[in-house]
Amino acid sequence: MEILFSSSFYTLFLAFFFFSLASTAIARGGEQASSFSGSTDHDHDFLRRRFFDQTKSPPRVDLARGYMTNFELEKAVKQFGRRCSNISRIYSIGKSVKGIPLWVMEISDKPGQQEAEPAFKFIGNVHGDEPVGRELLLLLANWLCDNYMKDPLATLIIRDVHLHILPTMNPDGFSLRRRGNANNIDLNRDFPDQFFPMNNDLNSRQPETKAIMNWLKERHFTASASLHGGALVANYPWDGSDDKRRQYYACPDDKTFQYMASIYSHSHYNMSLSKEFLGGITNGAFWYPIYGGMQDWNYIHAGCFELTLEISDNKWPMENEIPILWEYNRMSMLNLVASIVKTGVHGRILSSKGGQPLPASIAIKGINSTIEAGGLFGDYHRILAPGESYEVMVSMPGYKSKTTRILLEEEAMSVDFILDPVENPQLRKQVGSACDCSCDDKTNFELVKYFGVTYLEISLVVAFILAFLCFLLKRKMSYNLPKHR
Repeated sequence: MEILFSSSFYTLFLAFFFFSLASTAIARGGEQASSFSGSTDHDHDFLRRRFFDQTKSPPRVDLARGYMTNFELEKAVKQFGRRCSNISRIYSIGKSVKGIPLWVMEISDKPGQQEAEPAFKFIGNVHGDEPVGRELLLLLANWLCDNYMKDPLATLIIRDVHLHILPTMNPDGFSLRRRGNANNIDLNRDFPDQFFPMNNDLNSRQPETKAIMNWLKERHFTASASLHGGALVANYPWDGSDDKRRQYYACPDDKTFQYMASIYSHSHYNMSLSKEFLGGITNGAFWYPIYGGMQDWNYIHAGCFELTLEISDNKWPMENEIPILWEYNRMSMLNLVASIVKTGVHGRILSSKGGQPLPASIAIKGINSTIEAGGLFGDYHRILAPGESYEVMVSMPGYKSKTTRILLEEEAMSVDFILDPVENPQLRKQVGSACDCSCDDKTNFELVKYFGVTYLEISLVVAFILAFLCFLLKRKMSYNLPKHR
């Protein structure tokens, strides 16, 4: 009887609790309805864009009046950040041997924020005695700022790409007017190499090299390009071969790299007209093999499709040639960045259970190379040469893989994947044995009865009676209240 009394008392408490809870829920629903606002984020975005359209930026400083010193370059980068703060963020990825910060300009309509968009990086002045890239990259940044919402290509890049620009990777070499850094090390021979076990000791690498490697650990870049001088050609992987011979040594994405290099070459004033390089492009190992290069390391270890762009016949051209070189290379740089959203296959990978994003692997049948989807949004951006059929395969541990065939034309394709979790029979068996609720086994699970009726049945009846009594009491009280018009 004591058990029955305590059970009934508990049931009485639950009945009053749920009855009061139901009334509160109704009231709160009314509050939510009355505070609804019709404005949306899209309205704010539209107003912000209109405001930007109607606001004129201050005149741009002419940065092509000669080669800037490291101090002047840093000043120009920070000035750009202040002038174009609505579309830029300035940050450093490290320091040179002599302690000069390696400043980066991020350009985007949402700088510093993670989005389901591809990222591209430009790196200039890898070799200290090849300074043209320093100047052109500052001109590129300012051109994008000045032409945002005016030029369709500038607007596309800023809205749909996160562009990161490192004007100088080797400020010490620039000030010394030599190829290597302050330790006289060629930075484009200082990366781990796939063919020969060189530079595998992290402590022996140069600080500028470490800065680049750590940068790519923190952020995934879809594609990249470094600017050099001394020739006029777009160079693509592989840069070396396994036997050190000069030969065409193709990487798995050879067709895609040829396509990317051709975009730059054919957008250039005269690169594609080269008599030395067919179409103005070349395989690195076929030109001359190098080892420890940044280009191959990007592709192998970071899934970043990088080109090495030789943009001037002279390593250190006269200062008055900079405006001409800018005009020759401007459309090439713009079209290369825009290509990572205008071509290829893009999409998101989500779980069918809950819809959470998945950092899955994306592979193309017949191409021995994979990329990873982003962890925050599950977004992927796979550059591919257009005009071909591809079989896209997506896989993730704990999920069933999926494959689809696409015909990629000139424009980009959007393909999302929904992956189903894999059922684990062993795990299900373990869970079942831990909680064996067989109704046949009355020793494991049996409802306790009192006078032939279970406590559960008694509790339900008592709860119903109490709820009905509360309803009658409330109705009676309402009749006694004074009436108003």
